[in-house]
Amino acid sequence: MTLDEAARQIWDYHLMNHELEPCELIWALGSLDLRVADRVAELWHAGMAPLIVMSGGLGNFTAEIFERPEADLFAERAMELGVPEEVILIENRSTNTGENVRFTRALLEGRGIEISRVIAVQKPNMERRTFAAISKQWPQLHVEVTSPKLTLEEYCNEVVPKEMLIHIMVGDLERIMRYPAMGFMTEQEIPDRVREAFHLLVDAGYTGHLIE
Repeated sequence: MTLDEAARQIWDYHLMNHELEPCELIWALGSLDLRVADRVAELWHAGMAPLIVMSGGLGNFTAEIFERPEADLFAERAMELGVPEEVILIENRSTNTGENVRFTRALLEGRGIEISRVIAVQKPNMERRTFAAISKQWPQLHVEVTSPKLTLEEYCNEVVPKEMLIHIMVGDLERIMRYPAMGFMTEQEIPDRVREAFHLLVDAGYTGHLIE
């Protein structure tokens, strides 16, 4: 297996490939990638849900890039794409996925909004990790996960170059491996070829996003 093949194995593994159905809420979990907000707007215009939550403060990556919370910037981007302000709720304090879940749940409960089905929108490399975290921390909720519909090559750009993305994908996979034992996520089946790809990339030095 080459390094490029290993990277593609992990990219493909992170994608859940859920068949989306209409639900009560489209939920964006913040990041440095405003294309997530583009995907939210696309889903809202397609009638997939009447309500949106943009969740995210300033996290590990964005604290050094953004001057304002991720959720605020995501909301502005969605409104630029024609989503009405009145259908968007903002949770702009969370700094990690666990807080995304906890603070969004509190926001909805505080407004008396009950939901049973949600479409969670994330970066492609965070689909499975997001699914596993929500499934563990909000088990009553039926969650489908999606992301911008881009190939690995299309996803990489000046903000997220390929080398950086591989480091991040490897770190996300390590968390999928280790976090269930810590109570943060549900267990995910990991094929042998994906584990092989992980160890190959770690041995090649893609360790920049591993748990310290």
